[in-house]
Amino acid sequence: LAAVRVAMGTVAWGLCALFCAWTCGRSAGLSRRRRGFDDHSADDLPKRCSYTFLVPEQKITGPICASRGSSLPDKERVTRMDIADVRELLSKQRREMETLRMVVDVDGNLVNEMKLLRKESRNMNSRVTQLYMQLLHEIIRKRDNSLELAQLEARVLNVTAEALRLSSRYRDLEARFAALAGVVNNQSVLIGALEEKCLHVYGHGRQEPLPPPLVQVVPENIPVHVPRFSNEIHMEHSRAFPRDRGSRAGPAPTGSTLEAKQPTTSPFLDCFHAMQAGHGTSGMYLLKPNDSERPMQAWCEHDMDGGGWTVIQRRKDGSVNFFRNWENYKKGFGNIDGEHWLGLENIYNLGRQEDYKLLVELQDWMEKKVYAAYSSFHLEPESESYRLRLGTYQGNAGDSLTSHNGKQFTTLDRDKDAFSGNCAHFHKGGWWYNACGQTNLNGVWYSGGVYRSKFQDGVFWADYGGGFYSMKSVRMLIKPIE
Repeated sequence: LAAVRVAMGTVAWGLCALFCAWTCGRSAGLSRRRRGFDDHSADDLPKRCSYTFLVPEQKITGPICASRGSSLPDKERVTRMDIADVRELLSKQRREMETLRMVVDVDGNLVNEMKLLRKESRNMNSRVTQLYMQLLHEIIRKRDNSLELAQLEARVLNVTAEALRLSSRYRDLEARFAALAGVVNNQSVLIGALEEKCLHVYGHGRQEPLPPPLVQVVPENIPVHVPRFSNEIHMEHSRAFPRDRGSRAGPAPTGSTLEAKQPTTSPFLDCFHAMQAGHGTSGMYLLKPNDSERPMQAWCEHDMDGGGWTVIQRRKDGSVNFFRNWENYKKGFGNIDGEHWLGLENIYNLGRQEDYKLLVELQDWMEKKVYAAYSSFHLEPESESYRLRLGTYQGNAGDSLTSHNGKQFTTLDRDKDAFSGNCAHFHKGGWWYNACGQTNLNGVWYSGGVYRSKFQDGVFWADYGGGFYSMKSVRMLIKPIE
């Protein structure tokens, strides 16, 4: 646009210069002719004063000479036609200038449009760059996803191979388990034969004692969907303990004592005292009741019913043999963090500090938990064979323990029950037997619930499941009455 304007200015100035030169030339010619004429007529005419005026026209650019002298010849005059020609030329030039101005305006619009197009082009380039970066990021992300997918596929293949390996190992373990189950069943038969032989050899002609009467109580609750007549160990429920796993006769009594890991803190009177001292985590604690000779280790349960419960007995997997003699039941045995019996002397020392209550927690093989609570609990001293004293019953498991209230503790080597024979011999564990009673939580731990046995020697609670249903897990807990 600036170049066009410069060109228009140059053309206008050139036209003005040409017009001035043409006008001056004609004026000079006229002046020369006038001077010649004056020279020729000077001698003939008297001398006169002459004046020359330059009169500007309204629409004429350039000087126009006029004289007051005599009229010039027609060919030497500036005629109206000449002026018209000049005006027409100026009009033409003016029209050309208007045309150029319109062209300049159009070019200016084009320039503005070009600027807008350039701006849009820059915006488009920026957008294209942004889209390219997004596309590149998406490509990189998909490549990373493909790598992760490949890694996951490799992990799936590894897990599949591991699952196949474990499946093969599981089949091998099943075969070994079936063999061990057969051995256990054979041992049951062998133990029965040995018992008959011992009675025949060492009985000196006395008759074999009659077995105790079976429990006739119809249970209030009967667990359903349990395998019938099973006394085998299920791999999904427990581990294998070939030495301590019970047959119907159970392993022989041993003299092992209570085992545990390092307790949590220094001695407390009981677990309730430990909780009051700020120890609210369930675990093993060192307890030393009043008037006891030495401290003992016990499991404190703080995650149920307000906490402060001392566990005195636990059955969960059959890993510990409960068919033991009087001395073992007096001192305690088992593993504090697993199956164990706290010990009659320890339970007696705890119970004589203050008034305690008892909670029996039962779990069947359908994972259902029930309980039996007794308002008071304590044992009498060893001179009374740790006679059981209970309060009133409350719970949803049925009352199978009240019939044992007031009974002395019986083991294989110390018979204190009301039966003609030894209930501990038939039920394969020490308990406060009557003749022999409605429950035995220290019997043989059978897997699967319902079991086959000549005697009711499982871990049973007659009012829940009956005498031939062995519980999956059992806990006996005591706590001071608040």
